[in-house]
Amino acid sequence: MLVVGLTGGIGSGKSTVSGLLARRGAVIIDADLISREVVEPGGPAYAGIVERFGRDALAEDGTLDRPKLAALVFNDESARRDLNALTHPAVNAVMAQRALEQAATDNVVVLDIPLLAEGGRDRYGLAGIIVVDTPVEVAVARLVEQRGFTEADARARIAAQVTREQRRAIADVVVDNSGGLDALVAEIDRVWTWIEALRQPSPQG
Repeated sequence: MLVVGLTGGIGSGKSTVSGLLARRGAVIIDADLISREVVEPGGPAYAGIVERFGRDALAEDGTLDRPKLAALVFNDESARRDLNALTHPAVNAVMAQRALEQAATDNVVVLDIPLLAEGGRDRYGLAGIIVVDTPVEVAVARLVEQRGFTEADARARIAAQVTREQRRAIADVVVDNSGGLDALVAEIDRVWTWIEALRQPSPQG
């Protein structure tokens, strides 16, 4: 298998890029989706979150109320660290297991990790990193129009993440997603050519 990382800020269109790579045949291991799995009742992070944050973090049916929990930790750095300490090891363990299941294949495995820049590029044994890059104003507009954010909330969420420059600094290839879908498909054509080059054996010197 060939393992590459994929990351991008909120509103960058990373999920769309992930879908386009999946259409090319890539196996996507999505940290966001796994983060939802591990906090479900019975999941490895659920009991610890309830112990730390109490019933305030739960919906009436006992499942985690993700928006409510996000509000609890958004402006509380200590609470955010506690939440990350409960969830990140569980997410990483599931991602590692799913990658291991692909080890004997020749598949392209994409680790879709929103916080890849924050965690450092060397943690996951990646052959390369794809960064989806979008101007802040475009990301704000997408969050408002497509996800129902207020402009103030969209800007606050973007400001809470690492900067575009920090994200681009870890990139081996940058996907420009400032335009429409046709332009993005052309970008994915370029990325797939880069991936295919990574799959080729290095020339012996």
